[in-house]
Amino acid sequence: MAIVWTQDLSVGVNSIDKQHQQLFKMADELFEAGKNGKSRELVGELLSFLDAYTKQHFSDEEAYMKSINYPGLAEQQTAHKNFIAELAKLKASYDTSGGNIAVIIGANQMVVDWLTKHISGMDKKIGAHA
Repeated sequence: MAIVWTQDLSVGVNSIDKQHQQLFKMADELFEAGKNGKSRELVGELLSFLDAYTKQHFSDEEAYMKSINYPGLAEQQTAHKNFIAELAKLKASYDTSGGNIAVIIGANQMVVDWLTKHISGMDKKIGAHA
């Protein structure tokens, strides 16, 4: 099950779209690593990288929203904060499970679902506003 960004998820802001594409690529790498029984360390590294990249992306996205006086900024900030918290729970669950790959495979779908819903439901409005 490949996890792929598709054109219908385009926000219409090149910098944001590129970061979204990278997030999907990383989520897919994490899923594939879990599915293919890669080492616990590699999966842990991918989770940490996804966490750091997501935080940077949200920061960049929020800066862009400020620059265009986007009216939904506060709502976006809340959604971003909630996602970061969910990602932290995912990483903690993986760590405490002793690296249970099933945790990653199941939780990865949650990440992709969230990204897809967030992009199509909230982020597309940024492009429409710009």
